Amino acid sequence: MKNEREPLLGNAADSNGPGTDAAEHQQLLARPDLRSSPENMIVDASNDTDSLVAKEDPTYGSSSGEPYEPSMHRTLEHPTTNLDTMIHLLKGNIGTGILAMPDAFKHAGLYVGLFGTLLMGAICTHCMHMLVRCSHELCRRLQVPSLNFADVCQRSFESGPIGLRRYSKLATNLINLFLVITQLGFCCVYFVFVAANLREVVAHYFFDLPTRVYLLLLLIPMVLLNLVKNLKYLTPVSLVAALLTVAGLTCTFYYMLQDLPNTHTVKPYATWAQLPLYFGTAIYAFEGIGMVLPLENNMKTPEDFGGWSGVLNTGMVIVTCLYTAVGFFGYLKYGDAVKGSITLNLPGEEFIAQLVRIMMALAIFFSYSLQFFVPMSVISVHIRRKLHTEQSRLIGEYLTRVSLVVFTFILAAMIPNLGAVISLVGAVSSSTLALIFPPLIEIVTFWPDKLGRHYWILWKDVTIMVFGILGFIFGTYTSVAQILNPDIN
Repeated sequence: MKNEREPLLGNAADSNGPGTDAAEHQQLLARPDLRSSPENMIVDASNDTDSLVAKEDPTYGSSSGEPYEPSMHRTLEHPTTNLDTMIHLLKGNIGTGILAMPDAFKHAGLYVGLFGTLLMGAICTHCMHMLVRCSHELCRRLQVPSLNFADVCQRSFESGPIGLRRYSKLATNLINLFLVITQLGFCCVYFVFVAANLREVVAHYFFDLPTRVYLLLLLIPMVLLNLVKNLKYLTPVSLVAALLTVAGLTCTFYYMLQDLPNTHTVKPYATWAQLPLYFGTAIYAFEGIGMVLPLENNMKTPEDFGGWSGVLNTGMVIVTCLYTAVGFFGYLKYGDAVKGSITLNLPGEEFIAQLVRIMMALAIFFSYSLQFFVPMSVISVHIRRKLHTEQSRLIGEYLTRVSLVVFTFILAAMIPNLGAVISLVGAVSSSTLALIFPPLIEIVTFWPDKLGRHYWILWKDVTIMVFGILGFIFGTYTSVAQILNPDIN
C-alpha cells in the first residue's frame, strides 16, 4: 500500500504544472466553505477566504515521526462551538422532508414506516461517520487540514487501486452533478410547497385558483430574492425562517396529537409496490450528508463531533425521533387521506391552522435562496472559466441565476404533485449522495489492507451500496410512474 500511495504524494505538487511547488499545492487545496453545503443554514458570507485556505505549515512533511493530525493545523477565524454545530446540524436536516413523512408512512404502513425510518436514520448516520473517517485518513496522507465532499472522493480515487485512479475526476464531477441535481430538486419542492399552502389559505378565505397560478405569482419574488449574491445579507431572513419553522412544527404537533384514533384504523404495512415511494421520501428527508464535513471542519473541538455521544450522533438521534414522530402520528391521525405535506391536512376552518400554513410557506420561501446557493457555487466556477472580463462574468452570473430560478419554476409547474416530486428527488439524488458514494469512498480509501477481518467492512459497504442502488432504481421508476399517472396506486 505504501508503494501505491507514493506516486500520488510525489505527483501532487506537480499536478498543476512543472513549476508548482509543494507550498503552492497546499494553498490550492481550499478549505471547504460552510456556505456550500446542502441543507445548510450557516450564512457567514465573508468575502475574505484567506482563513479558509490550507496554510503552509512548518510541520508539513516533517521527519519528526509524529503522525499528522488535521484538526491541529486548521486556521479558523470564527470556529463553531459544539452547540453551534448541533443547531446547524438540526436546522440543516429539518426542512420540507419532515412535513412529508406522514405521506411516506402511507406508502409503507404504520409499523413498517416506524421501524424503517429508525433503520434509515441509523444507516444514514453511519454513512456520515464513514465520510468523516475517510476525510481524516486522506487529510493525514496528504497532510492538509481539511477536505470537502468532492475532494474526499477525488483524493480517495487518486490514492486507491491503480485501476481506479484514472476515474478520480469523473467521480468528483458526479458528486458535483448530484449536488446540483439535489439542490435544484429541493428548489422545485420549495416552489410547489409554497404555492400549495398559499392556495389552501386563499381558497379558504377568498377564492380558489389553480396551483400553477400561485407558482407564476411566486416567480418574480423568487427571482429578485436570488439575485442577492452575498448570503451575509440574508442572515436575518434565515433567522426568521428558523423561528417560523419551529413555531409551525409546534402547532402541527398540537393538531396531530388531538383525538388520535386507534392504531387498527390504519394499515400496519403496505404493498411491495408502494415501498419505493416510501424510500424516496424518507431518504429525501434524511439528506444532510453534504453538510457533515463543513460542520466538522469548522468546529472549535472537532474531536467532539464523532463518538457514541458526539455531536453527530446526538443530533441525528433527535432528527430521527422527530421524523419518526411526525410520520407516525401524522399518518395515524389522517390515515390514507394524508397529503404530500402534513400542513395541507390541518383543519381549514381554524385560524391557527391557516396561520401554520402561512408560517411554513414563508419559512420555505425564505430558505429557497440558501438551497439555491449550492448549484450556483458549482456552476459559477465554470462561468468564470468561460468568461474573461469582470463585467461579462457579472452579467453571466446574473443571467444564470435568473435562468435557474425559471428552470425550477417550469419543473414545478409541470409536476405540481408534491409527494411525487419529493420521492423522485430523494430516489435519484439523495440515495446517490447518502447511500452509494460514502461506502464506495470508504472501500476505495482503505483498500486493500484496512477493510477489517475477513473484509467485513467491504461486505458491509457493498450491502449498503446495493440497498442504495435498488432504492435508486425502483424509487425513480415508481416516482416517475406516479408523476405520469397521479391516480396510480
